[in-house]
Amino acid sequence: MVSKSSKQASPNKLRRSQLSDLQPIDSQPFLRECHPLWVWGSLFVTWMISLLPWRLWIYAPDMLLLMLAFWAVHAPHRVPLSLAFVLGLLMDVHDGAMLGEHSLTYVIVVFGARVLRKRMLQFNVWTHVLHMLPIFLFAQLVGRLAHAWVAGEWGGWSWVGATLLTLAIWPLVDILMFLPQRRLDDADAGSS
Repeated sequence: MVSKSSKQASPNKLRRSQLSDLQPIDSQPFLRECHPLWVWGSLFVTWMISLLPWRLWIYAPDMLLLMLAFWAVHAPHRVPLSLAFVLGLLMDVHDGAMLGEHSLTYVIVVFGARVLRKRMLQFNVWTHVLHMLPIFLFAQLVGRLAHAWVAGEWGGWSWVGATLLTLAIWPLVDILMFLPQRRLDDADAGSS
C-alpha cells in the first residue's frame, strides 16, 4: 500500500525550469506607434505619385501597393481592407483598367500582409521581402488572370519583373518610413 505522503512531490523534486521553458521577450511594447498623420500622409503622397505618367513604363513598381502592404504590416489598424479596395478602384479609374483589377490585387496583398504580420515582425527587413514575395506574386497573378478571363487577352509576363522591382524597394521604404522614429531614438540616446 502506498502512503499519501509518497504521492505528494517532495520539495527537492519540484520541476526545475529548463531552457525550453523560456519565452522570448516581446519587443512590441517598446516600438513606438507611428503617428496617424504620417501613415495617412505617406499613403496620400504615394497615391499622388502613382498618378504620374512614369507608371506607363512596363517594369514600373506599384508604389501604392508597396505602401499599403508596408503599413498593413506595421500599422494594420490604420490600413483596413476597405481602404485598399477604394484605392484600387481609384487606380483602376485612373489607368483605364478593368474596374476592380487593382482593387482585387490590393485587397489580397493587404490581407496577406495582415495574416503574416506577427510572424514578419520577428524578423529583419530582408526576411519581410521574402515573406511578401509569394503574396505579391499570387495577388498579381490573380489580377492578371481575372483580366485575361474578362478581356480575353493575356498581357504577358512583364508583371513579374515589376513585382520583383516593387519588392526590391521594400528596404528603402522601411528606412524612410521609420526615419522620424529613428531620429527620436537618436535624440533620446544623446540626452542620457
